[in-house]
Amino acid sequence: MTPKEQWHELKDVIRLEKGRVQVLDEARLRGPVTDALVYAAVFGEGEERATARALLWELGQALGIRPASIHDLYMARGRGETSTNWTVPAMNLRTLTYDMARAVFRAALARNVGAMIFEIARSEIGYTDQRPAEYATVIIGAAIREGYRGPLFLQGDHFQVSAKKYASTPDAEVGAVEDLIREAIAAGFFNIDIDTSTLVDLSQPTISEQQRTNYEVCAHFTRLIRSLQPEGVTISVGGEIGEVGGHNTTEEELRAFMDGYNRSLPSGMPGVSKLSIQTGTSHGGVVLPDGTLARVKIDFDTLERLSRVAREEYGLAGAVQHGASTLPPEAFHKFPEVGTAEIHLATAFQNLLYDHPLFPAALREEIYAYLRKEHAADWKEGKTEEQFLYEARKKALGPFKRELWNLPEEIRATIGQELEAQFGFLFEQLGVTDTADMVARYIRPPEIHKTPADFGAEKALSISEGLAD
Repeated sequence: MTPKEQWHELKDVIRLEKGRVQVLDEARLRGPVTDALVYAAVFGEGEERATARALLWELGQALGIRPASIHDLYMARGRGETSTNWTVPAMNLRTLTYDMARAVFRAALARNVGAMIFEIARSEIGYTDQRPAEYATVIIGAAIREGYRGPLFLQGDHFQVSAKKYASTPDAEVGAVEDLIREAIAAGFFNIDIDTSTLVDLSQPTISEQQRTNYEVCAHFTRLIRSLQPEGVTISVGGEIGEVGGHNTTEEELRAFMDGYNRSLPSGMPGVSKLSIQTGTSHGGVVLPDGTLARVKIDFDTLERLSRVAREEYGLAGAVQHGASTLPPEAFHKFPEVGTAEIHLATAFQNLLYDHPLFPAALREEIYAYLRKEHAADWKEGKTEEQFLYEARKKALGPFKRELWNLPEEIRATIGQELEAQFGFLFEQLGVTDTADMVARYIRPPEIHKTPADFGAEKALSISEGLAD
């Protein structure tokens, strides 16, 4: 669909009023026209893609679907103005992002959910072939399609510094994360989780010295974020103390990080609103030789104690749990019970797709053949084929993105229904039902407008030019 064809489809759906988009026929907008715009925003090229992305952004602004920071809500929680019996799900949608996000919004609308985050990690951006602008656009399009209204919390997850690269070329590695921060904020990611926990040096004699590089580099990124945030937005920044998969975080480590981090910021500058800690989980779960997942015992006592310290001593929302999506269903209600601020969920949604009985067997085998050939180096000695494929198959999501998006409608619809049920279960277990009013009380995202030029178009139709034909 060319830019002019995109506009033609919208002629009777939207209009311009003083240069801004207004929706005339929302029923028509919430149909194939949005599906086509989202597809063009992902798989189109040049003017077509840039125009589709600008259109969807502006439609979101007109309908009140605006990227927002969760910072003020989290700080209110830290001040004791809200209860602590709710835990925000931060969902990494690695594939079929449009269908998955639509399922999220359907589940949220049925339960009046407002406290939820859509995120993508630095590593995921690469292997899923989803840059921040694309990811943000697709989430906005899904919200439009399902009739969702309210602040949209987009988050850069694990904007992580590689310890290996930092050791050899620190300026280049820091610069790479700085560039990603700039790109993400420009795309509407007003929540950024900095992960410099990889730089913790356990060989140092004191806990403060062990955490020094972690908190100093995190503070450096925080200063950059504050210099880039739009007017009227205090971007929510998250820090991380212990690398997921390592030893469980202690109160002493939390205090050492926070005290050093606060000293490293200019007086009065807002800092982190939450802290990620290690409590016994691992990203993607622990894979057994037969390809199944081992049951993980999570340390809820650590979560409760460190969340309390974070709130009572530093005014933060609490602690954040990573690597949670593959936990058993009966574990999720415990997170709000112990005051966990946020949990990150990713792998289970990917697994539902890959392991679904309707997933085409021929496509699965094509993907696995690709992994055996292109990622053979990841097949470590002692690993079974089942373990290798389970751990590696996320790396096929980018190369096979178009094939996955083009799965037959009946397959995507069935998977979407099952995902909706899964998201609904999580919302209920995590205590975020009926949080839309609480979010609206604290979060008022500003109106921000974009043109196709903001999405990389050199020669693209403006909104007024498109509708003037």
